Amino acid sequence: MTSGVPTAAEPHSDPAAVDRVRRALLAAGLPDTVRTLDDDVPTASAAAQALGCDLGAIANSLVFDLDGGPLLILASGAARVDTKLVARQLGVEKVRRASPEFVLAHTGQRVGGVAPVGHPKALRTLIDVHLEAYPLLWAGAGDHRSMLSITYADLSRVTGAEPLAVR
Repeated sequence: MTSGVPTAAEPHSDPAAVDRVRRALLAAGLPDTVRTLDDDVPTASAAAQALGCDLGAIANSLVFDLDGGPLLILASGAARVDTKLVARQLGVEKVRRASPEFVLAHTGQRVGGVAPVGHPKALRTLIDVHLEAYPLLWAGAGDHRSMLSITYADLSRVTGAEPLAVR
């Protein structure tokens, strides 16, 4: 981070991004539930194993390109997002997986550590309705080692997410 701006290829720890997530939680009236782990957890499977929770309780923050703008989908770690289904439900032609550079530009966070909050600007957000089955969710908190815990209701509220079946 020699220029002060993170790049997609830099180390997986980003205290500034994690701090932005903490501040976003507090600003929303939520407790700071960020937990920094000893090792990287860049995948839902790795996070679930480290946290001792069900894979489905991991709320992946996935950024997609929707007509040149960002679309954040909070999806259960237990399944893949069906982009064709999402596109049909949104009434658009295509929803594309975003490049790491696109994700970083719109979230200020690297792929593998993207949080649902703490971005430079609010993103249009969808939340997987399957996540509602879990009393407590875990989501990335700004880097590859940090996770936050949150309820479905609070996650929906703090992100302004639209509930949608994404798989």
